[in-house]
Amino acid sequence: MTDQNLAVIILAAGEGTRMRSATPKVLHTLAGIPLVGHVLATARELHPAHVIAVVRHERDRVASVIGETLPEAIVVDQDEVPGTGRAVEVALDALPQDFAGDVVVVSGDVPLLDAGTLGRLIEAHRAAHCAATLLSAVLDDASGYGRIIRGEDGHVDRIVEQKDANESELAVTEINSGSYVFTVDSLRAELSHVGTRNAQGEKYLTDVVGLLRASGSTVEAVPVGQSWIVGGVNDRVQLAEAAARLNALIVRGWQLAGVTVHDPATTWIDLAVTIAEDVEILPGTQVKGATKIDRGAVIGPDTTLVDCEIGENAIVKRTDATLAVIGKGATVGPFSYLRPNSVLGEEGKIGAFVETKNSTIGFGSKVPHLSYIGDTEIGVQSNIGAGTITANYDGVNKHRTSVGSHVRTSSHNVFVAPVRIGDGAYTGAGTVVRKDVPAGALAISVAPQRNMMGWTEEKRPGTAAAEAAAAAGESEN
Repeated sequence: MTDQNLAVIILAAGEGTRMRSATPKVLHTLAGIPLVGHVLATARELHPAHVIAVVRHERDRVASVIGETLPEAIVVDQDEVPGTGRAVEVALDALPQDFAGDVVVVSGDVPLLDAGTLGRLIEAHRAAHCAATLLSAVLDDASGYGRIIRGEDGHVDRIVEQKDANESELAVTEINSGSYVFTVDSLRAELSHVGTRNAQGEKYLTDVVGLLRASGSTVEAVPVGQSWIVGGVNDRVQLAEAAARLNALIVRGWQLAGVTVHDPATTWIDLAVTIAEDVEILPGTQVKGATKIDRGAVIGPDTTLVDCEIGENAIVKRTDATLAVIGKGATVGPFSYLRPNSVLGEEGKIGAFVETKNSTIGFGSKVPHLSYIGDTEIGVQSNIGAGTITANYDGVNKHRTSVGSHVRTSSHNVFVAPVRIGDGAYTGAGTVVRKDVPAGALAISVAPQRNMMGWTEEKRPGTAAAEAAAAAGESEN
C-alpha cells in the first residue's frame, strides 16, 4: 500500500570523476543492474507516494535508465549551484505544495542500502517525532567522511565535512552515511538558509542538521549494524568491493534455496537470474542477465551464460552462451560457443569446439565437435559429422541451411547455403554440398583418388621424407 506521507529523493547528479570513466558513475553495473537501479528498486519497496531523482552529469543517459527502471519517478535537473543541499532543494520544488509528510534522501551510488534498513530509519524518525533522522556508521578509519558531532545530551548536534573539520572533530569515528529522513516542512524552512561558505563552495545538505538544532528541533542518528550497508561507490576499487559483497549475498541466497554452488568465490550470479532446486554450479561460472536454469541442471566449470534458458537435467560445461536455449537433458561443451538465437532441443548435443548462431537443433540431434553451425535448421535425431561448416554468408547476404531428420553427415563437410538436406539423407566425407540433397540420398563430391608414384623422391630429393620413402621402397622389394 502506498505511503501517502512519504517521498524519496535520489541524488544522481554527480560526475563521479574518481571512476575515471566515460560512463556516468551511477550507470556502472552491479550484479547486472546499474548502481542507480539498485537504489530505485529500494525506493520502490518503500511504497512512497513520490520518487524524485536529481540528475545533471550525462543527464539524458541517466534519465533514460531511471525512466526504464521506475517509470513513475520524476526526474529533475540540478542547476549551476553545486552541492547536495541544492540538489534536494530542486527536488522539493517538484513535490506537490500540499505534501506534508517525510522525505527520505539517498544517494544514487549507495547500492547495498536495503529497504529494511531504510524502513527502520523511517520508523525511528516517526516514533521520536524528529525533524531529521540520519543513518550513521562507526568506522575504524573515517577518512573522507563527514563526522557526526553529538551534543552533551547525546543527540546529533551537527555534521562536519572532512575538509571543514578540526583535529578533535577528525578523531570522531561515527560518520554520516548520506541517507536521511526529514520532515518536509523543517527541511524546506532550513534549506533556504544554507549558503556556500565552506571549503568546497557547495550548498551542503548536512548544514541543515546544525540549523535544525539551532532552532530547537530534534535530530537523531541511527547507526547501522554493518558499515558496508551504507558504503558508497566512488571508484573502481569500491565498485569491486560492493560487487563481491553483493555476489556473496546472492550466492548464499541460492544455496539456501537448494542450489549447490561448489566454489562461491569463483561463482558470479546476477540478480535477475532464476535457478531451480537441485541445480549444481561448478567453479568459474558466471550466470548473467535474465538466465533461467531448471531443476537438476549442471553448469560449469568455467562457463558463462548470458540471458539463456537451460532445461531440466541439462549439462553445460566450459561454454560461453548468450541468448541461447538449451533443452531438457541436452549436453553442451566443453569449449562450445553459443551465439544469440541458438536453440538446442531436448537430449541434443553441442560438443567440443562447436560454434552455433541463429540455429535450431532438434530433439536428439548432435553436433559433436569442431563445427560451425550458423543460420541453420536441423531436424530430430540427426548427426552432423566433425569439421562441418555451414557457409551461410555470400559476402552480401546471409542464407539458411536446412537439415532434415535422421540425417547422417560425414566429416569435413561444407554446406553452401541456401541448401536443404532431406530426411534420412547421408553425405560422404569431405563433401561440399552446393545443391539440395533429396530425402534418402547419398551426396558425395569427391574426385577419384590418383596416386603419383615416386613424387617425393623426384620433387623433394635429399629430404628426410625422400630418404624414408626410398628406404620403404627397398624394404618392399
